[in-house]
Amino acid sequence: MTGPLREREEAHALLAAEAERARAGGGRFVLLRGATGTGRSAMLEAAAAHAAGRGLRVLRARCSPEDTAVPFAAVLHLLGPVPEFADLAPGLDDRGSAARLWRLLRSYAARSPVLVAVDDVHLADEASRRWLVEAARRVDRLPVLVVATERSQYDIDPRPAGLTHALSPSLVRTHTLAPLTDTAAATLVRAAFPTAPDDWTADCVHAGAGNPLLLHALLDDLHGTPPPSPVPDTCAALYPGAYPAAVSWWLDTTGPTTAETARTLAALEQADEAHPHRRTHPRPQAPPRTVAPAPLATTAALLADATGADPARVAGWLTAMTRLGLLRADAEGRPRYAHPLLRDAVLSGWPGARRRAAHLAVAEAMLRRGDRVDAVARQLLGSGPVGLPWALRVLRDAVAVAVHQGRPDDAVVYLRRALAEPLPDDLRQRLLTELGSLEYASADAPAGLPRLAEALNLPAEPRDRVRTALALGTALAGRGEVRAAVEVLRAMEDGLSGHPELVRTVRTASALLSDQDQTVRREAYRWLTDTARRSPELVGATGQALLVRYAATAGASSAKAAMARLRTLLTEPAEPLAEPFLLGTAAAVAQWADELDEAEGLVERGLAGQRPSLLHPMQRALHDVLLDIAAARGDYTRLLTETKTETEVEAEFGAGAGADTEAIPDTDTETTTETPATGGPTNADAHALLALVETGRAAQARRLAARFDLRGAPDSWELNRFLYARGILRLSEGDTTGALHDFLECGRRQAARAVLSPVVTPWRSAAARCRLALGSPREAIALAEEELRLARVWDTPRTVGRALRVLARATGGRRGLELAEESVALLRDSPADADLIAALLTQGRLLSTGGDRSRARDSLREAAERAERLGAVRLRSRAEEALRAGGARRTTTAHTGTASLTGSERRIAELAAAGRTNTEIADLLHIARRTVETHLTSAYRKLGIRRRGQLGEALKGEA
Repeated sequence: MTGPLREREEAHALLAAEAERARAGGGRFVLLRGATGTGRSAMLEAAAAHAAGRGLRVLRARCSPEDTAVPFAAVLHLLGPVPEFADLAPGLDDRGSAARLWRLLRSYAARSPVLVAVDDVHLADEASRRWLVEAARRVDRLPVLVVATERSQYDIDPRPAGLTHALSPSLVRTHTLAPLTDTAAATLVRAAFPTAPDDWTADCVHAGAGNPLLLHALLDDLHGTPPPSPVPDTCAALYPGAYPAAVSWWLDTTGPTTAETARTLAALEQADEAHPHRRTHPRPQAPPRTVAPAPLATTAALLADATGADPARVAGWLTAMTRLGLLRADAEGRPRYAHPLLRDAVLSGWPGARRRAAHLAVAEAMLRRGDRVDAVARQLLGSGPVGLPWALRVLRDAVAVAVHQGRPDDAVVYLRRALAEPLPDDLRQRLLTELGSLEYASADAPAGLPRLAEALNLPAEPRDRVRTALALGTALAGRGEVRAAVEVLRAMEDGLSGHPELVRTVRTASALLSDQDQTVRREAYRWLTDTARRSPELVGATGQALLVRYAATAGASSAKAAMARLRTLLTEPAEPLAEPFLLGTAAAVAQWADELDEAEGLVERGLAGQRPSLLHPMQRALHDVLLDIAAARGDYTRLLTETKTETEVEAEFGAGAGADTEAIPDTDTETTTETPATGGPTNADAHALLALVETGRAAQARRLAARFDLRGAPDSWELNRFLYARGILRLSEGDTTGALHDFLECGRRQAARAVLSPVVTPWRSAAARCRLALGSPREAIALAEEELRLARVWDTPRTVGRALRVLARATGGRRGLELAEESVALLRDSPADADLIAALLTQGRLLSTGGDRSRARDSLREAAERAERLGAVRLRSRAEEALRAGGARRTTTAHTGTASLTGSERRIAELAAAGRTNTEIADLLHIARRTVETHLTSAYRKLGIRRRGQLGEALKGEA
């Protein structure tokens, strides 16, 4: 035979052999079976061409459902074209007509061997089918080869028995056409597009699904958009549309139940894949063409429930379609369409109303089965409004799950869908508040603000209205519109008569949000102070706590007095909406007072009372306190992984802060371009900048600092903190004049806000170091003494020890050494290791200058060892330089083992060794899951292990 089709050599050989048998006088009945589109008709045409070439007379008939009412229609199509039989027609007696037609065929065969080619015999009329069955019993005595094609595809509605089911296998040669293998399909693609890359070819192979009809139709459509244009995922990108037409025809041949099930499967898959949380799953994998039983059975049961089909038949259909290649198993073993384009073609032409009904039916089936709430909600996204109570409940539950799992984008999608349902005004108000909060938090501020404004204008309970006002005020303040935020809150007060506790909450929120603008802040605290003096009950415990914080930053209170007052206020009952203000304020002051564990506990309580899906002024404030605590402890890894530099740090340094000096590449020559930041810098940015400096990553620190144009940044306490951090960067790089400018500007801005105490930004100490370096010791001493005076008012080891250290350096001599020793003694009782290291450095240098080199080496070695454990690369380098300058070699410190672990690394490693998951550790410590992973990576490296299961032994072995 000539021109063989792909992977049809066995069928060709069979038909060629049977044609030769017919030429020799012996007949045969051959049945070619196969699924729709597998090339039955093409195979039959090839057989006819071969037979004609070998001298056989060819009689053809193509059966059609339109002819089923006409007896012997198919046989007449075979014999009618013969001139001498053209005027014959069957009579009323079927048996007599069959006999006459059989005699006609015998008469025809008497002249030469004959090939009778009958296409789509499953569509033949009943009389023709009986005639062909009878012919199969007799044809072996004639030089006649009968070749018929029959559709043999598994459908959910069982089809009638095949043509030859009542015949002995010895009378029929049956051959089933298998789907194309991926190799054969790829050969066809490359024949049409010789330069196609491998991934483009693979996409075509998947979309062709092993079906020659679909593959050829696709290749015809793609000739208008050859590679490198990607293979599209939707039929809208195909022209002239041969592919979707072929898929539609394939569906039409399957029957209504199978087509409905196929389209429902496509809708189920599309909803699942379109969901943001699911996009990480790869497309269905290449063969094997079988699916794991459990996922297949689960999908079959779901489809059967949604469509009302027989579950066993649905399972059989899924198995059959998988073997044919139209479905493939995804990463989880579930049957999925072989390519998104195939899925889209299955859905094409399905009316929107029917598609929405299918999504609803699948959602209802999932609900009955007890599937996960987010899986049910994904189907409701495509159903349109249904007005059923359970649907709204599912969508709201899905929002809660998505928020808890840190998927705000998913929560936004579910909330938008929930708002399409018919809702009473009060519920709509609450959902709009939640949606606006999530949209703002997920960087869609233009959408979030109108939602919140709309919610504020809807009727609702006073508490809900206050909650909305707090969210809108937080969003406005976050955009730098502080006065507008305060005005929104103040406008609420007139509608809260009879709710004094809510009035106090609104006023407290106004005062807190005013921190972003010094003018508004002065006004807010003036009112708060005057009101507290006249009528303390009008400001409540939260307002009193804000005044304690105000006094602390103004240098008018000691840490001991502030904490005593706050602890008393914390025992008073608080309005639930106002409690986070009290806890967050107390946590900030506790952190300044070196009560870091107490501060963490207060933050934990504050975050536990927050609804992550609602904006609240204290949400960010509480997280800022966590960053401040990490900074006080010198936990640079956490600071870097929880800020905007996380991706850069992980990509370049893996284990993060605390790596050896040798492991830090010289990135000063890198040419990476940073995208300028929008808005002003945050507290997290300031901490990240300081952490990069301290861990020796100067190039990254410069890039971060360069992202912000501070000249146009909105006024805020965060800008002041960033100015201080940038000054530290400049000072570390030798730009003393630039650093001094930043420190003095920070101080000027802080003073304008009545923030005088060094508990927030010790700018005077930093400026004193600059003055000293620039040759102005008097100005340096004056700044350091003022810093020490204010530090002694607050009176904590950290603030006083830090001020003493700088004054010691500026003073020098014996007096300077006394001050340095006092600083070291105080800071040994402080949780601030970085400050103690700096004090030890100052002490060591002054001892060395005074000639006491032995004690100097002890101080410097201790500084180097502590810096090593902390991951403070800059301080460690300075200590080593001082040791070398003094002629000493520092003692090698622990680079590995438990002694090298930072406090955070040890804490997280111990929790992991105790069996806690990364998510549980993150929740327990109120840190990001990525932070846990980064700390564990660093701990594994230092402990010389590779697996989590080795942690317990590693920690125990060196305890």
